[in-house]
Amino acid sequence: MLTLDDVSFCLAPNRSLAVVGESGAGKSTLINAILGLVPCAMGTVTWNAAPVRHCRPALVMQEPRSAFNPRMSLRRSVMEPLVAQGVAANPDRLEMLCNGLEIQPDLLDRRPAQVSIGQAQRVGILRALIAAPPLVLLDEPLSALDAVTQKHTARLMAELQRKEGFAALIVTHDLGYAAAFADDIAVLRAGRIEEMTASQTFVQAPQTDYGRTLRDAAFALGALERAA
Repeated sequence: MLTLDDVSFCLAPNRSLAVVGESGAGKSTLINAILGLVPCAMGTVTWNAAPVRHCRPALVMQEPRSAFNPRMSLRRSVMEPLVAQGVAANPDRLEMLCNGLEIQPDLLDRRPAQVSIGQAQRVGILRALIAAPPLVLLDEPLSALDAVTQKHTARLMAELQRKEGFAALIVTHDLGYAAAFADDIAVLRAGRIEEMTASQTFVQAPQTDYGRTLRDAAFALGALERAA
């Protein structure tokens, strides 16, 4: 696993930071470090001056179906964070989130194999938000979806963030998604942050040669145009 070196940033409520970079840059290592799955040899990861684990950050995983127990109903999986925290389920909150993510309530009575990839990913987002976490980590949350579903799901997530006010750390290869839906972009390369700036500033004028390479490649692929 790649070692992170002098990676430092602040993330406020109702703000989103997209961490972009090529495969092997250290994006997954960063999420694992925030979740406490890998130790920090130096430095700390905090939220409101306390260890980040105390805020119980939530995770939206990359491959939606494999994120669920195939033997359990989606409803039971969604409720797992509440059970783990000893919190009673709030039917009104569940209904609000289902409405916000355009999930039919009876869909939750199915098992993962009985729903589409897009439906599974929206249920994964539902599970991440059910306990109202202040920090949500999204690991390539749209990569398994087709282009139309990606854009629609991204808009649903952005609207829920405006309502809920959680902070979002998005790890993604998709610079178009990052530019369209994140407030700021951090470029990670070989375990170090090469540059970090407002999303639109990055699109218009990257600060480093590597950042310009990523931006230009995204333009060449049409990703930034599709993000508009």
